[in-house]
This record gives sequence, C-alpha cells and structure tokens, in this order.
Amino acid sequence: MRKRRMVAAMAIDPCLNLEMCRDTNQHGAVVEDIPGLIRVYKDGHADRPQIVPCVSTALALELGVTSRDIVIDKFTNIWARFYVPINFHNTKLPLLVYFHGGGFCVGSAAWSCYHMFLARLANRAGCIIMSINYRLAPENPLPAAYEDGFKALIWLKHQAQSGAMDWWSRQCNFSNIFIAGDSAGANIAHNVTTRIGSLSERELAALKPLNLKGTILIQPFFGGEARTCSEKYMLQPAKSSALTLAASDTYWRLALPCGTNRDHQWCNPVAKGSINLAELRLCPMMVCVSEMDILKDRNLEFCGALDRAGKKVEHVVYKGVGHAFQVLSKSQLSQTRTHEMMSHIKAFICHRSPDLSKVKH
Repeated sequence: MRKRRMVAAMAIDPCLNLEMCRDTNQHGAVVEDIPGLIRVYKDGHADRPQIVPCVSTALALELGVTSRDIVIDKFTNIWARFYVPINFHNTKLPLLVYFHGGGFCVGSAAWSCYHMFLARLANRAGCIIMSINYRLAPENPLPAAYEDGFKALIWLKHQAQSGAMDWWSRQCNFSNIFIAGDSAGANIAHNVTTRIGSLSERELAALKPLNLKGTILIQPFFGGEARTCSEKYMLQPAKSSALTLAASDTYWRLALPCGTNRDHQWCNPVAKGSINLAELRLCPMMVCVSEMDILKDRNLEFCGALDRAGKKVEHVVYKGVGHAFQVLSKSQLSQTRTHEMMSHIKAFICHRSPDLSKVKH
C-alpha cells in the first residue's frame, strides 16, 4: 500500500491554502495536497484553486486567429477550444489535436497560458488546433482521459463524414491529422496514438477519412518506481521548472488505478510488461525535452526505446529551461526557447503537409 504524504509543487500565496481549509471538516481529513493546485479529502472531494485564470475565446486581432468552444460530449462534459488562423485563404490546413498538461489532475483548455500559446502556435505553424478539455483525476482516474481523447477523434470522424461546412471545418484537411500535448497531455497523446497503432486494418479503416500523420510530445509526463538521475539530482527551483518529484508522485497516485504503481504501462511505457513498441504501427514522432526538467532522462529513454523499436522519432533538447516553460514562464530565455519550439513544430508539420509547405505566410 502506497503511503499518502503532503507535497509542495511551487511557491503559492498562502491565502489560497486558508480558503481550501474551510471545508476540511465537511469532507474529512486531507489525504493529498499540492499547495495552490489541488487538495484531495478523505471522501474523495477535490479542491482546485484558480491559480491560472480561465479566459474566454476572445483574441486580439493582431494574433490572426479566431477561436470558439464546441461541446464534444454533453454527457461527460467534454469540450474543445478551436483555433483557426485567418491568413491562409483557400488553403486546407492540417488539424492538430492538443491535450493540455496538469498531471491529469488540474488544468483546462480555457487556462489563459494555453489559450495564448495555442493561438500563437496555430498562426505560426499554419494549422487548425483542437484543444481538448478532458476529464480530470482523481474523480475520473485513468484511463478516462485516454477515452476522452479517442472519443474526440471519433467525433472528428463524424464531423468529416457529415460534410458540414462549419467555420472551422471548411478549411480543415481531415486526412492530415497530428496529435500533440504537453506533460500529462503528451502522455495522453502517446496513449491515444498507441491505441490507434494497435488497431487492426479493419478498425483503422473505420476511422477514415482521418489520417494520422504525426505525434508531437512536449515534455511527456512519464514515471517509474526506480529513480532516474534527473529525478534524483535535478535542482527544482519553482522559477525554472513547474514540476517537482514530490508533485509528480502525487499526481500519479491520484491518476493511476488503485492497486498499481509507477511501473504501470500508462506511467512507464518502457517498463517490463508494457506494450511492445515494435509491434505497433506508429506514425513519425517528435519529442520536445527540457534540459532542466526532472523528466529529461525519462523522455530521452523513451526516444531511445522508440528508435530501437524501429520507429521514426526525432527529439529536441531546449537548453536552460524547465518543465512547462512554454506556458508558465515569462523569462526572456523561455520566450526565446518557445519561439524555437514553435519553429520546430511548424517544420515537423510542414514536412508532412506538402500543400502547406507551398503556402507563403
């Protein structure tokens, strides 16, 4: 039985913790706590202070992107925020299906940091982006988020087959799909891709006209029982990296099914007993790694496993920055690295989108 413990992820205004303590007696003792992000009580209730503001779909005109929210499944309250660049007239654009980070337990497609990052990425890379707001743990432990991701693809298939000419779909090339995400969202992207890669030819044909061209994993959230060097020795000041080892362990305790540990294949894709990568039909993959991230070694180990399995994988290491720098850090170095990341993502998409590479933008 794994022990519960109090953990800290980053420096947070203590007033938030005082507000979260008010309902302690109502819900019982606190069993898990990442200050300022999530507090879970004995009865299963979870409090999540709004550390990052949720914003509407409004965007400044100079960004060159329009955005709207669309319900995917009203019964599970799954929805997506779409981003459509407006400067690609008469051009069918690739579709990037994106999953936000947050350890499977926090985060939203409406978080201001994701809203701005994805709006800029849509314009820079010349693609439509569908940002999925999936169900969170611990109320909905894994594989709920994976199921939501696959359900979003089925919804896309139905939209393509219907021939509807909505404001976003009229420019969408449904045969040019990319799946992406950061942190826990990258883990979701990988597991959705893995599910697609394990389908039979008949099952795969049923997804037509969708055609997956590539997967982009940004600082994928993996773990394991044995510690890596970067997990043990990486300094983790809150200003340089948004993820600590203690917070990582807590997220996994809240997200994984009861009775499992961090060597479960959803957490550790290279652990003994995990899916054989060589047996999967996987599309080309790009992995974005941060030099100052505790996940650096796991990310590189994962790339090595893909390479040994004969899969097409490329990776980029971003120097001097930590976990989630592209959405949570405003330093000049992080902004520079974010521009580099967007350029790499654009190149990855354009290389697999011949029509897009001909468009001047």
